[in-house]
Amino acid sequence: MNPYVLVILLSSLGLGTTLTFASSHWLLAWMGLEINTLAITPLMAQQHHPRAVEATTKYFLTQATAAAMILFAATTNAWITGEWAINDLSHPIASTMVITALALKIGLAPMHFWLPEVLQGLDLLTGLILSTWQKLAPLALLIQVAQAIDPMILTTLGLLSTLIGGWGGLNQTQVRKILAYSSIAHMGWMIIILQYSPQLTLLALGAYVLMTSTAFLSLKMASATKINTLTTMWSKTPILATTTALAFLSLGGLPPLTGFMPKWLILQEMTKQGLPLTATIMALAALLSLYFYLRLCYAMTLTISPSTTNTTAPWRMHTTQSTLALALTTTLALGLLPITPAILTLTS
Repeated sequence: MNPYVLVILLSSLGLGTTLTFASSHWLLAWMGLEINTLAITPLMAQQHHPRAVEATTKYFLTQATAAAMILFAATTNAWITGEWAINDLSHPIASTMVITALALKIGLAPMHFWLPEVLQGLDLLTGLILSTWQKLAPLALLIQVAQAIDPMILTTLGLLSTLIGGWGGLNQTQVRKILAYSSIAHMGWMIIILQYSPQLTLLALGAYVLMTSTAFLSLKMASATKINTLTTMWSKTPILATTTALAFLSLGGLPPLTGFMPKWLILQEMTKQGLPLTATIMALAALLSLYFYLRLCYAMTLTISPSTTNTTAPWRMHTTQSTLALALTTTLALGLLPITPAILTLTS
């Protein structure tokens, strides 16, 4: 892609998200979400591959549907209450429509069906943008309207997302689909605690962005998109295989890695709020996710690829990719647990 066009598209992505962050009016927030969608569409279709075109079409249709629902809900709320402000979402029909539309935007279950299919059709860097940056604007709106939403809806969405995100990734062989189900499960953790402690949602979001960035950048460095391709990773780059395996375990929430911190604090807060049963179900659902991360780690570190591999594996090729971002995100995704008290002090 032409670098000037790329700069314009990435700038538009930043503009759309910033516009949604800064807006207090539903129309302005909707415009920010639309700019976001239109900016990432050319990035998704740039490969000119049938899978990429199909993924782009699916993404555009789902995002357009969600944006139309948001605009309709905001108009309904303004018609009934006379207010366009995001914080004044007082009508139950409008608030239910908004939470449904935003759940569709970020891929919460049961509106998650588009996410694995779309992510599977993209290259790893565009998939990284879709999994991290594109979640920020809808989550900012969710945080603002959370107090107007029925708590039972948020709890149901959170539980369903963690369970489906865990079950869905069990039988996958494509790493991008596994990361898509991982995204669904992590969004469930963020949504379920949103009504009780929004700062914990932001903390979980920050940890998720760091860990997912590490996973995608590592896979990009290794040119791996399938589990059977991961089996050659230890032979080629043992250090990269080790850090990638640790990043996957961090995504699963194993101590003493960074991913344990948000899960631990969320379970602690839910227990304080008198929801021990919900916290138990969430903890058990996390074990489902941990299983498919362990599958990836097993393939990378404890198996050796057969000599008759179907993939054309580059053998100890010197990469020309920049490793600065990967080194930074890997360090943060693996080593932030000891400073949990300091992070809690900053967020409280």
